[in-house]
Amino acid sequence: MSKRLQARRLDGIDHNPWVEFGKMASEYDVVNLGQGFPDFPPPDFAIQAFQLALNSDFMLNQYTKAFGYPPLTKILASFFGKLLGQEIDPLKNVLVTVGAYGALFTAFQALVDEGDEVIIVEPFFDCYEPMTLMAGGRPVFVTLKPSPTQDGELDSASNWQLDPTELASKFTSRTKALILNTPNNPVGKVFSKAELELVASLCQQHDVICISDEVYQWLVYDGHQHISIASLPGMWERTLTIGSAGKSFSATGWKVGWALGPDSLMKHLRTVHQNTIYHCPTQGQAAVAQSFQHEQLHFGQPSSYFVQLPQAVQRYRDHMIRSLQSVGLKPVVPQGSYFLIADISDFKTQMPDLPGDADEPYDRRFVKWMIRNKGLAAIPVSVFYSTPHRKQFDHYVRFCFVKDESTLQAMDEKLQKWKDELRP
Repeated sequence: MSKRLQARRLDGIDHNPWVEFGKMASEYDVVNLGQGFPDFPPPDFAIQAFQLALNSDFMLNQYTKAFGYPPLTKILASFFGKLLGQEIDPLKNVLVTVGAYGALFTAFQALVDEGDEVIIVEPFFDCYEPMTLMAGGRPVFVTLKPSPTQDGELDSASNWQLDPTELASKFTSRTKALILNTPNNPVGKVFSKAELELVASLCQQHDVICISDEVYQWLVYDGHQHISIASLPGMWERTLTIGSAGKSFSATGWKVGWALGPDSLMKHLRTVHQNTIYHCPTQGQAAVAQSFQHEQLHFGQPSSYFVQLPQAVQRYRDHMIRSLQSVGLKPVVPQGSYFLIADISDFKTQMPDLPGDADEPYDRRFVKWMIRNKGLAAIPVSVFYSTPHRKQFDHYVRFCFVKDESTLQAMDEKLQKWKDELRP
């Protein structure tokens, strides 16, 4: 056709790092520590809930309510109402979506207008920028900056902080929303109460919506506490809290997510939802409802999955940290999430001329080299930054540690071989 085919809102957002690096990893014999999904099963009660949804009520094969299967919206309202200190109406304050990704897309489409500014804390989950652009908004970036560490001391995600003055300077009369991700992907930072209070104060001062992506809220380590910004005074009225059953129950393929918030915001998300997705698969919602009902009975106890999962995953994290150090990678210890990033500055100094395009960030070239030569797949951290800042942070790569022991052992074998090659 001679006519332009693609809509202009797609200009510049056609490249996807997951497709690129996933394809490359599939072409080599690698241990894939790039994409963020568990390779161990969900808990037995969740699998049984899904089996029950498939085999019990045949009407679960049909449509349910457009904005969420009623038992699911009811348990989400009850469960999170207690955590957020709110009386949540399952009909007005809850929307079930196709994964947290669907909740994010619906939120941007519903609330961001042409010319609106959206503050994005970087490094950021890579969909925030294209979703802002597709809605006609303008991304405004503010960067978490790492504090210096002592020689020989591992960096921690807690050292990556916002500069309060810089953050305040990003708010203008055109600012419509701020997107917050805690625990953060890729750094694994869990925002402290003081940091959240700073963000909350600025959002209230400038009448800005907060879109809070909290999909890793149960995955916090070393005694850290996740705090939802919507629970702070004056923030429920201007916050969308986004969650994920996939991350909560280690079942990312179920693609069940949700948004929680005041009806003044949620009614606009419902308008987008009813004119796009309209409805999410019923059986998955039924399984998630049953899983939350199970978890509500055990919540806060040693038998709770939300207690057991981070305990197990912290062991995987610590295993990976020890192993990566053996070849000279320098992990930044995460407080939460599926991921850690590792500093590759020493490699950048020792072998600066890895193959790649002249303007290609070093971490991208390093990941390709590691896939081809070391049999390990990761994700370059520069993809989580805005274009002007990529070269400043191209000395980190991201690994996913939410992996089965057998995968971590396979990683160890690759690293041992790498270590042997380093010996003179």
